[in-house]
Amino acid sequence: QVQLVESGGGLVQAGGSLRLSCVASGPIFGGYVMGWFRQAPGKEREFVTGIKWNSGTTYYADSVKGRFTISKENAKNTVYLEMNSLNPEDTAVYYCAADWMGSRPLIGPLLQDGMKYWGKGTLVTVSS
Repeated sequence: QVQLVESGGGLVQAGGSLRLSCVASGPIFGGYVMGWFRQAPGKEREFVTGIKWNSGTTYYADSVKGRFTISKENAKNTVYLEMNSLNPEDTAVYYCAADWMGSRPLIGPLLQDGMKYWGKGTLVTVSS
């Protein structure tokens, strides 16, 4: 069983930066993948980015490519989401998720239906 806890959300002005953290309690190793999703007000939850635990391979949604960076710290079982050049369209609840991928490579967006473990989310509000 894996439990995920996000932190780091808050209010930031457009153009600013924020770093989210997701700490996993429980075994995260090897073939696990961890990702970030977000749900804006009145919209469906969408994929943001993912990282494969063993290889460090990453994948980003086009909407955040070049602005957001996902990274991990193995010793702390933690995944980070560094968000730069934020704009009001980035306002959303950001969720951390994890699942087992085994040996499959991360070559595309993660599907939320395929993610077994979820955090409760952290709210990011970007003011104009």
